[in-house]
Amino acid sequence: MRQLFIALALLVSLSSMAQKKQKAPNYRERPKLVVGIIVDQMRWDYLYRYYDRYTENGGFKRFLHQGFTCENTLIPYTPSITACGHATVYTGTTPAIHGITGNDWFDNVQGRSVYCVEDAKVQNVGSTGKQGQMSPKNMQVTTITDELRLGTNFRSKVVGISIKDRGAILPAGHTGNAAYWYDGSTGKFITSTHYMNDLPNWAKEFNAKDWPGELLKKGWETLYPIDTYVNSSSDENGWEETPFSDYGKKFPYDLKGYAGKNYGKVSSTPHGNTLTFEFAKAALLNEGLGKDEFTDFLAVSFSSPDYVGHAFGPNSIEAEDNYLRLDIEMGEFFDFLDKTVGKGEWMVFLSADHGAAHVPAYLNENRIPAGTLSTSGMARELGKELTVKYGTHRLISAAQNYQVSLNHKLIDSMKLDLEDVKATVITLLEANEIVERAFDNTKTLVTSLPKKVREMVVNGYYPDRSGDIQIILKPQYFSGSAKGTTHGSWYNYDTHIPLLFYGWKIPHGKLNRETYMTDIAPTLAALLKLQMPSGATGHVIEEVVK
Repeated sequence: MRQLFIALALLVSLSSMAQKKQKAPNYRERPKLVVGIIVDQMRWDYLYRYYDRYTENGGFKRFLHQGFTCENTLIPYTPSITACGHATVYTGTTPAIHGITGNDWFDNVQGRSVYCVEDAKVQNVGSTGKQGQMSPKNMQVTTITDELRLGTNFRSKVVGISIKDRGAILPAGHTGNAAYWYDGSTGKFITSTHYMNDLPNWAKEFNAKDWPGELLKKGWETLYPIDTYVNSSSDENGWEETPFSDYGKKFPYDLKGYAGKNYGKVSSTPHGNTLTFEFAKAALLNEGLGKDEFTDFLAVSFSSPDYVGHAFGPNSIEAEDNYLRLDIEMGEFFDFLDKTVGKGEWMVFLSADHGAAHVPAYLNENRIPAGTLSTSGMARELGKELTVKYGTHRLISAAQNYQVSLNHKLIDSMKLDLEDVKATVITLLEANEIVERAFDNTKTLVTSLPKKVREMVVNGYYPDRSGDIQIILKPQYFSGSAKGTTHGSWYNYDTHIPLLFYGWKIPHGKLNRETYMTDIAPTLAALLKLQMPSGATGHVIEEVVK
């Protein structure tokens, strides 16, 4: 018995010693830097369509082989448009709550069209036009970047960068230290007085190097022999736009004639990605991101895939070459982060603001029904029919974002029945053979629609900034021109997007259950041990936060 007592005492003693040696978990541990990457107009299938050509040290295979990928991430609202997507990723909620209902919308209170980040109360910094009169004031809730700033008593630094103003401003949130975007008229990155009164010296020095002009002088050739591309059989056709027609309509594109004359052209080439990466590197070094105990956030949105995609479509060598180059440059950027911030000290996520439809003419060639709708033409026809019935064509204030906004003041002054006008417009719209549904936006919940579509429409509806009547076109049809492509619908080609995590504390794995764009900000909040953004409706992806 005495021996048993001694053995038990020894066991308890050893257990106590082991517990003393265990390190207590650090519940406030965070990475030095978070990098948020939005690839504008990236369909989920691009991860695998070009997989064989992505390099082992490139960005995409690092995400897939070493990080965590959510294979079925969906946009839970419509319209699937750039500004809505950027706001949703960073707020964790939908347009119905954050209020960014499109790149532009007809504002029912102001009675005019409003640009998503316009702000007449701020001034240009770094330019002379109105390109700098922008801020996040139209976004109604906080972002994950705001919560990071609030959670560290504003010691964390947040910087947003993109060619598009909305791609830089919305991710940086209301409290971001800086947001920089590209002025295509001057070839310089600019900002507004919402952030600062003068560009920092490092940004002025960057602009003085004339990166856009030097990149345009290089032209655009394919990275590999052109006949080895997945999309080589569909090149040189009649359904692509020709944005460089002044100097060439096919590869290799000679772009040096645009240098010093049309700096905006760089956005429609992979050089726009290069320009964005280089400015992001300069910002990181000069702003000292990731250099102290407070987590910093670099939000980068790559706009060039959207410009290239709109012009040439998903089934083009141009789009393919753009992604192959983006992959290589992303890998080089990750190497840069390892050297400057420290390996294992930073984390990154990548997603998209929306996908894209195939070009209708391309689908038609392959016996798939598809086509386009002219929104302006539709509005004109509606005006003619309304004139016949009501004596005026001015009952429609706007037709955009697959919605029709009615002129309520005129309807009231003419003592017309609003419900009768709505019913008339709906009947006229549904007479169009490519319109699948048209219905009163205030009656979506009682409209005969599939549950998923009904929820997406409701999630995109913000009364002051949405139209009276919602239009849903048939699959593979969109509002746009006969060449190139666009996005904006509820269909999967527009709303199935990539979502990948890599770096600090991120487990390696793959998730096949449905996740949503709204889940990104709550997941980041859990990883960073922060409060969720004020309007967040998404959920933490628990598999990422192990």
